[in-house]
Amino acid sequence: MANPENTQAASDNKLMAWIDKRLPVTALWNNVMTGYYAPKNFNFWYYLGSLALLVLAIQILSGIFLTMHYKPDAELAFASVEYIMRDVEWGWLVRYMHSTGASFFFVVIYLHMFRALLYGSHREPRELVWILGMLIYVALMAEAFMGYVLPWGQMSYWGAQVIINLFGAIPGIGEPLTEWIRGDYFISDATLNRFFALHVIALPLAILGLVMVHLVALRENGSNNPDGIEIKANKDENGIPKDGIPFHPYYTVKDIFGVGMFLMIFAFVIFFWPEAGGLFLEHDNFVPADPLVTPEHIKPVWYFTPYYAILKAVPDKLMGVILMGISVLILFFVPWLDRSPAKSIRYKGAWYKIMLGLFVIAFLRLGMLGMAEGTPAQTIEMRVWTFVYFAFFILMYFISPRAKTKPLPERVTH
Repeated sequence: MANPENTQAASDNKLMAWIDKRLPVTALWNNVMTGYYAPKNFNFWYYLGSLALLVLAIQILSGIFLTMHYKPDAELAFASVEYIMRDVEWGWLVRYMHSTGASFFFVVIYLHMFRALLYGSHREPRELVWILGMLIYVALMAEAFMGYVLPWGQMSYWGAQVIINLFGAIPGIGEPLTEWIRGDYFISDATLNRFFALHVIALPLAILGLVMVHLVALRENGSNNPDGIEIKANKDENGIPKDGIPFHPYYTVKDIFGVGMFLMIFAFVIFFWPEAGGLFLEHDNFVPADPLVTPEHIKPVWYFTPYYAILKAVPDKLMGVILMGISVLILFFVPWLDRSPAKSIRYKGAWYKIMLGLFVIAFLRLGMLGMAEGTPAQTIEMRVWTFVYFAFFILMYFISPRAKTKPLPERVTH
């Protein structure tokens, strides 16, 4: 008598063989998961890539449900958000998942970028991986800004007014450019509609495409590790890296643990602290947009405030806009600014640890000052930290090739 389990297994194998003949699912799985060898010395910093994908999925799914009830109309937008919060079953949860998810997305992305600066993940041969990551970051900033406008509250309206007017400082094309972005002579229903279209369709497609290319480039060159050692340089007779282990099941299990811990923190914030004291959802945004009433203190969401502080640190509007643009643009050139023989902070000298520490403090402090009122004393402090921000990149270029480093190991350490 035939064993039912063997019969089922044979049936499954035939089905899989039929699918593989038409779509290489098994080959793709082996290439991306079981056949992909990652360094065996990953630490907790390497949770961040999978967490970024998780938050992207949360944002897309929660956004789909929000669009079912949201109305991109200047007269109805704010009321539709209130309707979602008050009358749609579990609508408040979906809305808070989306708004909290936006902030968590930037927390994960900033830590992901910091990890790269720690261990040299931007260095050769992964320069393109870094550049693609930076393009994702810029696209996320545009996506977040346009999504921020959609609730059509006071801060949404006036924040959009301030940010869009910055483009007016560009000589010659400033005024027509701002009109083109707004779709009108002032922020109106046309602005809301085009921001809705870009936020819901155009930018998510661009981000998903960039993420796919980013992952393909990462798989082509392999993941970096805390030692900054290329594991492909040391292979056994079968061509398998001696210091590598299959991504599945070892790192999929590790990532599942990280996802579980992340979701616990995420759920706690959603249920007990969704506004984060005005950081995630400003108090002024619970008031309908009114073009005739200017909020006492206009400021962007926290993840934009470091750059906003750099803008405010410069008295001239045009120079402030240029410096703010350079503060983002310079990040694209980090792979060529860092010329140290060592990739990882483990083998670089104290100079890099001090510089990176000051850079992180400058970025955080600029973020805090960007949310402040902008007193004369605060403006002076903004200028100091802006100098520290740019000094990090300039000094990196000149100091890194000359500074002493520790001897590099031939293989990864545990």
